[in-house]
Amino acid sequence: MIKKYFQLDELGTSVKQEIIAGATTFVTMAYIIIVNPKILEAAGMPFGASMVATILSAFFGTLIMGVYAKRPFAIAPYMGENAFVAYTVVNVLHYSWQTALGAIFIGGVLFSLLTVFKIRSWLANAIPESLKIAFAAGIGLFLTFIGLNETGIVTVGVAGAPVHVGDFRETSVLLGIFSFLLIGVLMIKKINGSILIGIIATTILGFLFGVTKLPDRLVSMPPDISPVLFQLDILGALSWGFFSVILVVFVMDFVDTMGTLLGLGYKAKMLDENGNLPDIEKPMMCDALATVAGSLLGTTTCGAYIESATGVEAGGKSGLTAVVTSILFLGALFLAPVFSVIPPYAYGSALIIVGLLMLSPLSHIIFDDLAETIPTFITMTLMSFTFNLGIGMTAGFVVYPLTMFVAGRIKTVSAGMWILFSFSVLFYIFYPY
Repeated sequence: MIKKYFQLDELGTSVKQEIIAGATTFVTMAYIIIVNPKILEAAGMPFGASMVATILSAFFGTLIMGVYAKRPFAIAPYMGENAFVAYTVVNVLHYSWQTALGAIFIGGVLFSLLTVFKIRSWLANAIPESLKIAFAAGIGLFLTFIGLNETGIVTVGVAGAPVHVGDFRETSVLLGIFSFLLIGVLMIKKINGSILIGIIATTILGFLFGVTKLPDRLVSMPPDISPVLFQLDILGALSWGFFSVILVVFVMDFVDTMGTLLGLGYKAKMLDENGNLPDIEKPMMCDALATVAGSLLGTTTCGAYIESATGVEAGGKSGLTAVVTSILFLGALFLAPVFSVIPPYAYGSALIIVGLLMLSPLSHIIFDDLAETIPTFITMTLMSFTFNLGIGMTAGFVVYPLTMFVAGRIKTVSAGMWILFSFSVLFYIFYPY
Protein backbone atom coordinates (compact mmCIF):
# COMPACT_ATOMS: atom_id res chain seq x y z
CA MET A 1 0.00 0.00 0.00
CA ILE A 2 2.85 2.40 0.87
CA LYS A 3 4.68 1.57 -2.36
CA LYS A 4 1.54 2.23 -4.37
CA TYR A 5 0.60 5.51 -2.64
CA PHE A 6 4.08 6.99 -3.05
CA GLN A 7 4.57 5.40 -6.50
CA LEU A 8 7.91 3.92 -5.50
CA ASP A 9 8.08 1.45 -8.39
CA GLU A 10 7.37 4.17 -10.96
CA LEU A 11 10.07 6.37 -9.44
CA GLY A 12 12.60 3.54 -9.31
CA THR A 13 13.06 3.56 -5.56
CA SER A 14 12.25 1.32 -2.57
CA VAL A 15 11.01 1.61 1.00
CA LYS A 16 14.53 0.90 2.31
CA GLN A 17 16.07 3.55 0.09
CA GLU A 18 13.47 6.11 1.13
CA ILE A 19 14.01 5.35 4.82
CA ILE A 20 17.77 5.83 4.45
CA ALA A 21 17.17 9.08 2.56
CA GLY A 22 14.72 10.37 5.16
CA ALA A 23 17.12 9.56 8.00
CA THR A 24 19.96 11.25 6.11
CA THR A 25 17.93 14.42 5.65
CA PHE A 26 16.99 14.45 9.32
CA VAL A 27 20.53 13.91 10.60
CA THR A 28 21.93 16.73 8.46
CA MET A 29 19.29 19.21 9.63
CA ALA A 30 18.71 18.02 13.21
CA TYR A 31 20.89 20.93 14.36
CA ILE A 32 17.86 23.19 13.81
CA ILE A 33 16.28 21.63 16.92
CA ILE A 34 18.93 23.32 19.05
CA VAL A 35 20.12 26.23 16.88
CA ASN A 36 16.72 27.79 16.10
CA PRO A 37 15.62 28.16 19.76
CA LYS A 38 19.14 29.34 20.68
CA ILE A 39 18.84 32.18 18.14
CA LEU A 40 15.29 33.04 19.21
CA GLU A 41 16.44 33.09 22.82
CA ALA A 42 18.24 36.32 21.90
CA ALA A 43 14.79 37.79 21.19
CA GLY A 44 13.57 36.85 24.68
CA MET A 45 11.79 33.65 23.69
CA PRO A 46 12.27 30.81 26.22
CA PHE A 47 14.55 28.07 24.88
CA GLY A 48 12.53 25.02 25.90
CA ALA A 49 9.23 26.26 24.53
CA SER A 50 10.92 27.41 21.30
CA MET A 51 12.52 23.99 20.88
CA VAL A 52 9.13 22.27 21.08
CA ALA A 53 7.65 24.80 18.63
CA THR A 54 10.57 24.17 16.25
CA ILE A 55 10.10 20.40 16.35
CA LEU A 56 6.31 20.52 15.96
CA SER A 57 6.40 22.97 13.05
CA ALA A 58 9.06 20.86 11.29
CA PHE A 59 7.02 17.70 11.89
CA PHE A 60 3.81 19.26 10.57
CA GLY A 61 5.35 20.91 7.51
CA THR A 62 7.48 17.93 6.51
CA LEU A 63 4.62 15.47 7.01
CA ILE A 64 2.24 17.34 4.71
CA MET A 65 5.08 17.79 2.22
CA GLY A 66 5.40 14.00 2.11
CA VAL A 67 1.73 13.02 2.22
CA TYR A 68 0.17 15.86 0.21
CA ALA A 69 2.91 17.14 -2.11
CA LYS A 70 4.70 13.75 -2.25
CA ARG A 71 8.12 15.40 -2.51
CA PRO A 72 11.30 14.29 -0.68
CA PHE A 73 11.79 17.75 0.84
CA ALA A 74 11.83 18.61 4.53
CA ILE A 75 10.38 21.77 6.05
CA ALA A 76 11.58 23.57 9.17
CA PRO A 77 12.05 27.13 10.49
CA TYR A 78 14.41 28.98 8.14
CA MET A 79 17.89 29.97 9.18
CA GLY A 80 18.31 33.62 8.27
CA GLU A 81 14.71 34.54 8.95
CA ASN A 82 15.12 33.52 12.60
CA ALA A 83 18.26 35.66 12.92
CA PHE A 84 16.49 38.57 11.19
CA VAL A 85 13.69 38.41 13.76
CA ALA A 86 15.96 38.01 16.80
CA TYR A 87 18.78 40.41 16.00
CA THR A 88 17.16 43.01 13.72
CA VAL A 89 13.42 43.17 14.43
CA VAL A 90 13.69 42.73 18.21
CA ASN A 91 17.19 43.91 19.23
CA VAL A 92 17.69 46.72 16.68
CA LEU A 93 14.18 47.92 15.80
CA HIS A 94 12.91 47.15 19.34
CA TYR A 95 9.68 45.41 18.37
CA SER A 96 8.43 42.51 20.46
CA TRP A 97 8.85 38.92 19.31
CA GLN A 98 5.07 38.59 19.61
CA THR A 99 4.65 41.30 16.95
CA ALA A 100 7.26 39.59 14.76
CA LEU A 101 5.27 36.35 14.96
CA GLY A 102 2.20 38.34 13.95
CA ALA A 103 4.03 39.48 10.79
CA ILE A 104 5.03 35.89 10.04
CA PHE A 105 1.40 34.78 10.42
CA ILE A 106 0.29 37.49 7.98
CA GLY A 107 2.96 36.38 5.53
CA GLY A 108 1.85 32.77 5.80
CA VAL A 109 -1.78 33.67 5.11
CA LEU A 110 -0.74 35.77 2.08
CA PHE A 111 1.38 32.89 0.77
CA SER A 112 -1.57 30.53 1.13
CA LEU A 113 -3.85 32.85 -0.85
CA LEU A 114 -1.23 33.46 -3.55
CA THR A 115 -0.74 29.70 -3.85
CA VAL A 116 -4.47 28.97 -4.10
CA PHE A 117 -4.78 31.45 -6.96
CA LYS A 118 -1.61 29.97 -8.55
CA ILE A 119 0.20 33.32 -8.53
CA ARG A 120 3.28 31.88 -6.83
CA SER A 121 3.59 29.06 -9.37
CA TRP A 122 3.07 31.54 -12.23
CA LEU A 123 5.95 33.66 -10.91
CA ALA A 124 8.13 30.58 -10.38
CA ASN A 125 7.55 29.44 -13.96
CA ALA A 126 8.46 32.93 -15.22
CA ILE A 127 12.04 32.59 -13.93
CA PRO A 128 14.56 31.85 -16.71
CA GLU A 129 16.50 28.59 -16.63
CA SER A 130 19.82 30.33 -16.00
CA LEU A 131 18.53 31.72 -12.68
CA LYS A 132 17.09 28.34 -11.71
CA ILE A 133 20.53 26.87 -12.29
CA ALA A 134 21.98 29.72 -10.21
CA PHE A 135 19.62 28.82 -7.36
CA ALA A 136 20.84 25.21 -7.38
CA ALA A 137 24.52 26.21 -7.56
CA GLY A 138 24.03 28.99 -5.00
CA ILE A 139 22.48 26.53 -2.56
CA GLY A 140 25.51 24.33 -3.16
CA LEU A 141 27.95 27.12 -2.32
CA PHE A 142 25.83 28.06 0.71
CA LEU A 143 25.86 24.46 1.99
CA THR A 144 29.60 24.21 1.35
CA PHE A 145 30.29 27.39 3.32
CA ILE A 146 28.16 26.17 6.23
CA GLY A 147 29.85 22.77 6.13
CA LEU A 148 33.37 24.24 6.07
CA ASN A 149 32.48 26.39 9.07
CA GLU A 150 30.75 23.60 11.00
CA THR A 151 33.71 21.25 10.57
CA GLY A 152 36.15 23.97 11.61
CA ILE A 153 38.08 23.73 8.33
CA VAL A 154 37.23 27.40 7.80
CA THR A 155 36.62 29.79 10.70
CA VAL A 156 35.55 33.41 11.10
CA GLY A 157 38.55 35.67 10.64
CA VAL A 158 39.14 39.35 11.32
CA ALA A 159 38.02 42.58 9.67
CA GLY A 160 40.73 42.49 7.01
CA ALA A 161 40.26 38.77 6.30
CA PRO A 162 36.68 37.68 7.03
CA VAL A 163 37.50 33.95 6.95
CA HIS A 164 40.53 32.01 8.09
CA VAL A 165 41.77 28.44 7.85
CA GLY A 166 40.90 26.35 10.89
CA ASP A 167 43.38 24.74 13.29
CA PHE A 168 44.26 21.38 11.73
CA ARG A 169 45.85 20.33 15.02
CA GLU A 170 42.39 20.04 16.60
CA THR A 171 40.92 16.55 16.67
CA SER A 172 37.45 17.79 15.73
CA VAL A 173 38.79 19.41 12.54
CA LEU A 174 40.68 16.24 11.61
CA LEU A 175 37.52 14.22 12.19
CA GLY A 176 35.63 16.60 9.90
CA ILE A 177 38.22 16.06 7.16
CA PHE A 178 38.08 12.30 7.76
CA SER A 179 34.28 12.36 7.50
CA PHE A 180 34.47 14.23 4.18
CA LEU A 181 36.98 11.77 2.76
CA LEU A 182 35.05 8.75 4.06
CA ILE A 183 31.78 9.91 2.50
CA GLY A 184 33.63 10.70 -0.73
CA VAL A 185 35.20 7.23 -0.89
CA LEU A 186 31.89 5.51 -0.13
CA MET A 187 30.14 7.52 -2.85
CA ILE A 188 32.86 6.73 -5.38
CA LYS A 189 32.32 3.06 -4.52
CA LYS A 190 28.56 3.67 -4.92
CA ILE A 191 27.71 2.44 -1.42
CA ASN A 192 24.06 3.06 -0.54
CA GLY A 193 23.61 5.39 2.43
CA SER A 194 27.15 6.79 2.11
CA ILE A 195 26.31 10.12 3.72
CA LEU A 196 24.45 8.60 6.67
CA ILE A 197 27.21 6.01 7.21
CA GLY A 198 29.82 8.76 7.22
CA ILE A 199 27.92 10.88 9.74
CA ILE A 200 27.30 7.98 12.14
CA ALA A 201 30.86 6.61 11.85
CA THR A 202 32.38 10.04 12.54
CA THR A 203 30.06 10.60 15.52
CA ILE A 204 31.17 7.27 17.02
CA LEU A 205 34.83 8.20 16.50
CA GLY A 206 34.12 11.50 18.24
CA PHE A 207 32.89 9.56 21.29
CA LEU A 208 35.95 7.27 21.22
CA PHE A 209 38.40 10.18 21.00
CA GLY A 210 36.56 12.08 23.72
CA VAL A 211 35.81 15.03 21.44
CA THR A 212 32.06 14.58 21.85
CA LYS A 213 30.47 13.46 25.11
CA LEU A 214 27.84 10.78 25.29
CA PRO A 215 24.41 12.09 26.36
CA ASP A 216 23.64 11.92 30.08
CA ARG A 217 20.29 10.38 29.23
CA LEU A 218 18.58 9.02 26.14
CA VAL A 219 15.00 10.10 26.79
CA SER A 220 13.49 13.29 28.22
CA MET A 221 10.03 14.78 28.44
CA PRO A 222 9.45 17.80 26.17
CA PRO A 223 9.39 21.25 27.82
CA ASP A 224 6.18 23.28 28.21
CA ILE A 225 5.26 25.10 24.98
CA SER A 226 2.67 27.42 26.55
CA PRO A 227 5.02 30.48 26.90
CA VAL A 228 5.10 30.84 23.09
CA LEU A 229 1.96 29.02 21.97
CA PHE A 230 -0.60 31.43 20.40
CA GLN A 231 1.36 34.43 21.69
CA LEU A 232 1.54 36.27 18.34
CA ASP A 233 0.40 39.89 18.08
CA ILE A 234 -1.33 40.24 14.70
CA LEU A 235 -2.83 43.70 15.33
CA GLY A 236 0.55 45.10 16.35
CA ALA A 237 2.06 43.80 13.10
CA LEU A 238 -0.60 45.62 11.06
CA SER A 239 0.74 49.05 12.05
CA TRP A 240 2.23 51.21 9.27
CA GLY A 241 5.58 51.39 11.05
CA PHE A 242 5.88 47.63 10.77
CA PHE A 243 5.37 47.63 6.98
CA SER A 244 9.08 47.34 6.16
CA VAL A 245 9.42 44.32 8.44
CA ILE A 246 6.44 42.55 6.85
CA LEU A 247 7.80 43.32 3.37
CA VAL A 248 11.24 41.92 4.19
CA VAL A 249 9.78 38.81 5.87
CA PHE A 250 7.45 38.31 2.90
CA VAL A 251 10.10 38.70 0.19
CA MET A 252 12.73 36.64 2.03
CA ASP A 253 10.37 33.71 2.49
CA PHE A 254 8.90 34.09 -0.99
CA VAL A 255 12.24 33.91 -2.79
CA ASP A 256 13.86 31.45 -0.36
CA THR A 257 11.10 28.90 -0.83
CA MET A 258 10.85 29.43 -4.57
CA GLY A 259 14.60 29.22 -5.09
CA THR A 260 15.04 26.23 -2.78
CA LEU A 261 12.25 24.24 -4.44
CA LEU A 262 13.55 24.99 -7.93
CA GLY A 263 17.15 24.31 -6.93
CA LEU A 264 16.30 21.01 -5.25
CA GLY A 265 13.98 20.09 -8.11
CA TYR A 266 16.73 20.77 -10.61
CA LYS A 267 19.21 18.60 -8.71
CA ALA A 268 16.64 15.82 -8.21
CA LYS A 269 15.77 15.92 -11.94
CA MET A 270 12.14 16.68 -11.13
CA LEU A 271 11.79 19.66 -13.49
CA ASP A 272 9.87 19.16 -16.73
CA GLU A 273 11.06 19.88 -20.28
CA ASN A 274 10.32 23.59 -19.73
CA GLY A 275 12.45 23.73 -16.59
CA ASN A 276 9.42 23.97 -14.27
CA LEU A 277 8.58 21.89 -11.21
CA PRO A 278 5.27 20.09 -11.93
CA ASP A 279 2.51 20.79 -9.39
CA ILE A 280 4.74 23.29 -7.62
CA GLU A 281 1.62 24.70 -5.93
CA LYS A 282 1.54 21.65 -3.63
CA PRO A 283 4.98 22.06 -2.00
CA MET A 284 4.40 25.83 -1.94
CA MET A 285 1.14 25.31 -0.09
CA CYS A 286 2.96 23.06 2.39
CA ASP A 287 5.46 25.78 3.26
CA ALA A 288 2.68 28.40 3.51
CA LEU A 289 0.66 26.25 5.90
CA ALA A 290 3.79 25.40 7.89
CA THR A 291 4.55 29.11 8.25
CA VAL A 292 1.03 29.79 9.55
CA ALA A 293 1.27 26.83 11.93
CA GLY A 294 4.77 27.84 13.02
CA SER A 295 3.68 31.37 13.95
CA LEU A 296 0.80 29.95 15.99
CA LEU A 297 3.07 27.42 17.69
CA GLY A 298 5.62 30.12 18.46
CA THR A 299 8.43 30.03 15.90
CA THR A 300 9.57 31.86 12.79
CA THR A 301 9.03 31.42 9.04
CA CYS A 302 9.11 27.81 7.82
CA GLY A 303 10.00 26.49 4.41
CA ALA A 304 11.74 23.81 2.35
CA TYR A 305 15.23 23.09 3.67
CA ILE A 306 18.32 23.03 1.51
CA GLU A 307 19.61 20.11 3.60
CA SER A 308 16.93 18.04 1.84
CA ALA A 309 19.54 17.77 -0.90
CA THR A 310 21.40 15.25 1.27
CA GLY A 311 18.34 12.98 1.29
CA VAL A 312 17.88 13.43 -2.45
CA GLU A 313 21.53 12.50 -2.99
CA ALA A 314 21.03 9.46 -0.73
CA GLY A 315 18.35 8.23 -3.15
CA GLY A 316 15.17 9.91 -1.89
CA LYS A 317 12.69 10.37 -4.71
CA SER A 318 9.22 10.28 -3.15
CA GLY A 319 7.19 11.77 -0.34
CA LEU A 320 8.05 8.76 1.83
CA THR A 321 11.48 10.35 2.40
CA ALA A 322 9.76 13.40 3.93
CA VAL A 323 7.40 11.24 6.00
CA VAL A 324 10.38 9.40 7.52
CA THR A 325 12.07 12.71 8.29
CA SER A 326 8.88 14.05 9.91
CA ILE A 327 8.56 10.99 12.15
CA LEU A 328 12.15 11.41 13.29
CA PHE A 329 11.42 15.06 14.09
CA LEU A 330 8.45 14.01 16.21
CA GLY A 331 10.62 11.47 17.99
CA ALA A 332 13.05 14.26 18.77
CA LEU A 333 10.48 15.62 21.23
CA PHE A 334 11.53 12.80 23.55
CA LEU A 335 15.00 11.98 22.19
CA ALA A 336 16.44 15.48 21.99
CA PRO A 337 19.47 14.47 24.18
CA VAL A 338 20.46 11.86 21.58
CA PHE A 339 20.01 13.99 18.47
CA SER A 340 21.69 17.02 20.03
CA VAL A 341 25.02 15.17 20.43
CA ILE A 342 25.52 14.65 16.67
CA PRO A 343 28.58 16.89 16.27
CA PRO A 344 28.89 19.65 13.67
CA TYR A 345 32.09 18.13 12.28
CA ALA A 346 30.10 14.98 11.39
CA TYR A 347 27.16 16.52 9.54
CA GLY A 348 29.20 19.50 8.29
CA SER A 349 31.25 17.26 6.02
CA ALA A 350 28.03 15.92 4.48
CA LEU A 351 27.01 19.47 3.61
CA ILE A 352 30.32 20.03 1.83
CA ILE A 353 29.83 16.88 -0.26
CA VAL A 354 26.27 17.83 -1.19
CA GLY A 355 27.41 21.38 -1.95
CA LEU A 356 29.85 19.95 -4.46
CA LEU A 357 27.13 17.87 -6.11
CA MET A 358 24.77 20.86 -6.29
CA LEU A 359 27.20 22.64 -8.64
CA SER A 360 26.67 20.14 -11.48
CA PRO A 361 23.85 22.13 -13.21
CA LEU A 362 26.40 24.85 -14.04
CA SER A 363 27.48 22.67 -16.97
CA HIS A 364 24.29 23.83 -18.73
CA ILE A 365 25.28 27.50 -18.57
CA ILE A 366 26.61 29.08 -21.77
CA PHE A 367 29.43 31.14 -20.26
CA ASP A 368 30.03 33.12 -23.47
CA ASP A 369 26.59 34.73 -23.05
CA LEU A 370 27.40 37.36 -20.44
CA ALA A 371 23.82 38.64 -20.37
CA GLU A 372 22.91 35.28 -18.81
CA THR A 373 26.07 34.53 -16.87
CA ILE A 374 26.37 37.89 -15.05
CA PRO A 375 23.03 37.55 -13.19
CA THR A 376 23.75 33.83 -12.67
CA PHE A 377 27.14 34.63 -11.12
CA ILE A 378 25.76 37.44 -8.95
CA THR A 379 22.90 35.26 -7.71
CA MET A 380 24.90 32.22 -6.69
CA THR A 381 27.83 34.11 -5.15
CA LEU A 382 25.72 36.52 -3.10
CA MET A 383 23.55 33.64 -1.86
CA SER A 384 26.65 32.27 -0.19
CA PHE A 385 28.89 35.25 0.56
CA THR A 386 26.14 37.34 2.20
CA PHE A 387 25.06 34.20 4.10
CA ASN A 388 21.52 34.98 2.99
CA LEU A 389 19.75 33.07 0.20
CA GLY A 390 17.15 35.81 -0.22
CA ILE A 391 19.77 38.51 -0.86
CA GLY A 392 21.32 36.53 -3.72
CA MET A 393 18.02 35.58 -5.32
CA THR A 394 16.59 39.08 -5.23
CA ALA A 395 19.86 40.43 -6.64
CA GLY A 396 19.42 38.06 -9.57
CA PHE A 397 15.85 39.25 -10.12
CA VAL A 398 17.11 42.85 -10.26
CA VAL A 399 20.14 42.29 -12.50
CA TYR A 400 18.61 39.86 -15.04
CA PRO A 401 16.21 42.35 -16.71
CA LEU A 402 18.99 44.95 -16.77
CA THR A 403 21.44 42.68 -18.60
CA MET A 404 18.70 41.63 -21.01
CA PHE A 405 18.01 45.31 -21.73
CA VAL A 406 21.67 46.03 -22.42
CA ALA A 407 21.87 42.96 -24.67
CA GLY A 408 18.83 44.13 -26.67
CA ARG A 409 16.73 41.17 -25.53
CA ILE A 410 14.32 43.02 -23.26
CA LYS A 411 11.34 41.37 -24.98
CA THR A 412 12.45 37.99 -23.65
CA VAL A 413 11.84 39.15 -20.05
CA SER A 414 8.45 37.82 -18.96
CA ALA A 415 5.79 39.79 -17.10
CA GLY A 416 6.36 37.60 -14.06
CA MET A 417 10.04 38.51 -13.99
CA TRP A 418 9.16 42.21 -14.00
CA ILE A 419 6.95 41.63 -10.96
CA LEU A 420 9.83 39.84 -9.21
CA PHE A 421 12.11 42.72 -10.26
CA SER A 422 9.74 45.24 -8.64
CA PHE A 423 9.40 43.22 -5.41
CA SER A 424 13.18 42.88 -5.22
CA VAL A 425 13.79 46.60 -5.68
CA LEU A 426 11.31 47.33 -2.87
CA PHE A 427 13.07 44.70 -0.77
CA TYR A 428 16.39 46.57 -1.04
CA ILE A 429 14.75 49.94 -0.44
CA PHE A 430 12.99 48.91 2.77
CA TYR A 431 15.52 46.36 4.06
CA PRO A 432 16.54 47.46 7.60
CA TYR A 433 20.30 47.44 7.03
